[in-house]
Amino acid sequence: MIENKQTASKLKVVEAKTKSAPILVQMGIYSAVLFVSWLISEWMALTFPKFPMPTPVIGLVILYALLTFHVVKIEWVDSFGSLMISLIGFMFVPSGIQLAGTLDLLKTEGWPLIVVIVLSTVILLVVVAYTTRLFMWIRVHWFHGDTEVSKENQ
Repeated sequence: MIENKQTASKLKVVEAKTKSAPILVQMGIYSAVLFVSWLISEWMALTFPKFPMPTPVIGLVILYALLTFHVVKIEWVDSFGSLMISLIGFMFVPSGIQLAGTLDLLKTEGWPLIVVIVLSTVILLVVVAYTTRLFMWIRVHWFHGDTEVSKENQ
């Protein structure tokens, strides 16, 4: 009987730790991050006009930093993030329609665009791979850490 109570209390603790925030709170977190990233993007456009920074990129960096430093817990943004990912195909429909409207541009400049897209994708993948490798090397050699990912580290 006592063992069952202890197991039940442990389950309640685990459930309490993984309880997600209400959807409006999650939307508020995303909205706040997007608003702050928009402010930073506008400030950078005024300060450094030749170096524009897209708002979504700044937002990704801010959200990553908040999650990494445990300011925002993953449970607080997981449900809304999953919802937005499920809608991503629908979000690209306007881009596809606009792309279809500019087929004349694709006829004249199609091959250079395809070459640039392929080359930039390959360069991106190579840079990400070597950057990850560098961070893993730094963690092993400077911090004497393990590169294995476990539930305890998250």
